[in-house]
Amino acid sequence: MWGVPLHYWWWVLALLLIAGEVLAPGFFLLWIGIAAAVMGIVTWVLPGFGVLAQAVMFVILAFAACALYWKFIRQRLSRGDDPVAATLSRRGEQMIGQRYVLVEAIVNGRGKARVGDGQWLVAGPDLPVGAEVEVVGVEGALLKVRAVMPR
Repeated sequence: MWGVPLHYWWWVLALLLIAGEVLAPGFFLLWIGIAAAVMGIVTWVLPGFGVLAQAVMFVILAFAACALYWKFIRQRLSRGDDPVAATLSRRGEQMIGQRYVLVEAIVNGRGKARVGDGQWLVAGPDLPVGAEVEVVGVEGALLKVRAVMPR
């Protein structure tokens, strides 16, 4: 069509579908776009592939790609098997066992500890500023701590 090889049209369609995914996220257009990109590769490798055969193969690839997402990838993402996503959403749990220094005394069970370049609320026994504490639990954004005995 217009002197442009057919596989380029499949790749343009793939880019448009994937761009559409950015505008309307939900992973649906992404997988159809991937199927269009695969069709671009197929028509590049097999330039004599008929238009009707391409359409049928595209429909099959699109359904297969969406089924692959629906059956395997979606379940993995919803279970939280992704270690990066899991650690980002539960940073406090990574702090269990870590030791920090109080920047605000724990009075009536509440204080603040220096964590990196920020401060986190802590709950534990009353302790003075500068005391070292160890995280023993997490409740939302509140770190439960205990006093660390000096060596």
